[in-house]
Amino acid sequence: MGLALGCLQVEQSTVAIKEVFGKFDDVLEPGFHCVPWFFGTQVAGYLSLRVQQLDVRCETKTKDNVFVTVVASIQYRAMAERAVDAFYRLSNTREQIQAYVFDVIRACVPKMDLDSSFEQKKEIARAVEEELEKAMSAYGYEIVQTLIVDIEPDERVKRAMNEINAAARMREAANEKAEAEKILQIKKAEGDAESKYLSGLGIARQRQAIVDGLRDSVLAFSENVPGTTSKDVMDMVLVTQYFDTLKEIGASSKSNSIFVPHGPGTVRDIASQFRDGLLQGKVAQS
Repeated sequence: MGLALGCLQVEQSTVAIKEVFGKFDDVLEPGFHCVPWFFGTQVAGYLSLRVQQLDVRCETKTKDNVFVTVVASIQYRAMAERAVDAFYRLSNTREQIQAYVFDVIRACVPKMDLDSSFEQKKEIARAVEEELEKAMSAYGYEIVQTLIVDIEPDERVKRAMNEINAAARMREAANEKAEAEKILQIKKAEGDAESKYLSGLGIARQRQAIVDGLRDSVLAFSENVPGTTSKDVMDMVLVTQYFDTLKEIGASSKSNSIFVPHGPGTVRDIASQFRDGLLQGKVAQS
């Protein structure tokens, strides 16, 4: 109805291309305009000035012969001061941009191996953006930003990479576990050594206490019973210890069968063996 009356409204962030008898005449800014069609004036079309986005998927090969799909996101817009070029010089802007993206990506990525392509995504995006800026500015378009949003290797390559990563982590875990077990073994050995050392000290102190007690007993018995010698006292002590030992063995319900020589001369033999051991020790010390 508005055009029938020669009136036109242009929306915000949009411009209209005005022609007179098929020839460009003016760029109409947002707002209200008079377009008298009966004088040969018409609107050839509209051009959006909003930022638009184009996602491009490009398959290529890396330097180490791995096929990858590079996903690039291109954000662009038409420049208001170059609206005539943007409207008339390109018939399909999206296909033009896609062709340049393909060209740059397929020139850059084959120079990198797979790992480097992941690390240098910004360099790839910068190369694409520079090439697009030079090419599209001549057509009245501005490249706002270029992003490499994803690099997708072949599915089999993905699985291989995951397996390599899993193996490396398992190897690291095994090393850590071995190191922990090593520390446990060392600590256990140190604990056993300390325990045996303390046990030895206890046994030594116990034997020292026994020797001291026997010495005190021998001296006290010799003083209280005239005519007895140290030998007599030691024989009596050994006899007492001998029978106490037999009593403890017999009283224990969990002891195994033990064969002990027993007879009238057994205690004498034990005493003589004990004395011989003491004499040999004194000779060795001298």
